[in-house]
This record gives sequence, structure tokens and C-alpha cells, in this order.
Amino acid sequence: MTSDNAGATSAALAARAATDDPADKSVGELIRSMSEDLSALVRDEIRLAQAEVGQKAKKAGIGIGALGGAGVVALYGLGVLIAAAVLALAGPLPAWLAALIVAVVLFVVAGVAALVGKKQLSQAAPPVPTETIASVKTDVAEIKESIRK
Repeated sequence: MTSDNAGATSAALAARAATDDPADKSVGELIRSMSEDLSALVRDEIRLAQAEVGQKAKKAGIGIGALGGAGVVALYGLGVLIAAAVLALAGPLPAWLAALIVAVVLFVVAGVAALVGKKQLSQAAPPVPTETIASVKTDVAEIKESIRK
């Protein structure tokens, strides 16, 4: 659910309130109507918050996975670097040079994965439904405005 849906709900409630003349209703009907509207609004805002937190959790999961993958690739790079040192001690220059090149490539891949993971994590933080909070503030402002009229 998006903030557009919550805004549409708020707009629908405001339109219904504008078409229904409160002067024609009893106090009991007004309270019942207000209770129903408030319940619908709260349910919609909760759904919006759940969707927003779910999206942020998904981004955090991708970021954590990318960082974990970067760690594994860096570990492989370290293994290859150690193999390069062993081959360098063994003597044949082309073999250790090839291993060193592979290690450098693995470290570059690990660096790219780490940057992707960091970006995904920064987009997911903080795991607070900011859009929903803004929507609730707008709803409260609209309710206050309609009470003043």
C-alpha cells in the first residue's frame, strides 16, 4: 500500500464528511460515523506502515547478502594471495604472477560487492515507516481542520 492509497482514503473520508450534513445527524450517529472513519484510517495507516517496513527490510536483506558475498570473495582472494606467495617461493615466476593477478581481480570484485551492499543498507536505514508517519500527520491535520469548521 502506498501513501497515495492512504491519501485516497483520507480524501474519501473528507468527501463523505462534506456530503453528509452533520446538522442532520444525531450525536450518536456522529460518534458512530467518526469511530468507523477513524478505524478505517488506522487500519489503512497500519497496512501502509507494514508495506513500507517490508520494503526497507528487503533492501537490508540484499545489502547484508552483498556484504556477506564480499567477505567470501575477499576470503578467496586471500587464499589466492597466499597461493601466490607459496608459488613465488617455489620459483616459477609466471605461475605466481598469474595467481597474484587472480587475487587482485577477486579483491576488486569484493570491493564492488561491498560498495553495493553498503549502498543497499544505507537505503534501508532507518527501518522506520517515514512515509506512513508523514501520512498520519497529514490525516491529523485534516481532522483538526474539519473539527474547526
